[in-house]
Amino acid sequence: MAWACPPEQRVDLPPLNPPCAIATEIRAWKAPVTTALPAPAPVPADSPADSPATGDYRHRLKPTPAGWARRSHWCVWVEPVQLSGPTAIWEQRWHQAVLDALRTWQAELPITLVSDPAQAQVLLQRRRPPILNGRASHGRALLQLLEVQRGGTWRLEPRVEVLISPGQAQPAIQATALHELGHAFGLWGHSDQAGDALAVKPAGPPVLTLSSRDRATMRWLQQQPALQQPDS
Repeated sequence: MAWACPPEQRVDLPPLNPPCAIATEIRAWKAPVTTALPAPAPVPADSPADSPATGDYRHRLKPTPAGWARRSHWCVWVEPVQLSGPTAIWEQRWHQAVLDALRTWQAELPITLVSDPAQAQVLLQRRRPPILNGRASHGRALLQLLEVQRGGTWRLEPRVEVLISPGQAQPAIQATALHELGHAFGLWGHSDQAGDALAVKPAGPPVLTLSSRDRATMRWLQQQPALQQPDS
């Protein structure tokens, strides 16, 4: 059974850089008992938090116990697909949809597509998320904080498993991937505006592009301190 990226969809991988070095050792990170949670994001100054005119939704984001789960460079692994067989065409449509969503985020962030899961902080998988709290969903992003050794150096990193169901139309898969990748890249919260990719509830046609509010929120996040090891 052959597994690969279809030739017409193949993405050339740029030369590896330190952020995408292979992880030689990984261990779970546990927050010290005395760790205080970082302060939430402030309400934007341009308008009240509940106003549709608000320029971003930073006040809806939540940091981790170690700070904001953002990076200056992300390494992403996408589950490969079959080139032949009865399910190949559906797997390739899923693959194309998630790549299109990934390229949309690449316009906002430095992102490298890698061929080895051990190089990645974000892993995109082709499967329906399990039912959670009695509710089914087509996509889910699962965050862990890990201590990772790359190139002989230990770092605290976010590691996000992104589950995207193949059981949708291709535009819906792309919209789901765009939303869940927003979480994976640090937007741990939801917008209250339906036109945003990170809207809490989808409405109308699938959202396949980032809104000005999505982009502004991500720009704000990228200016915040990255994950830090709290003192024990």
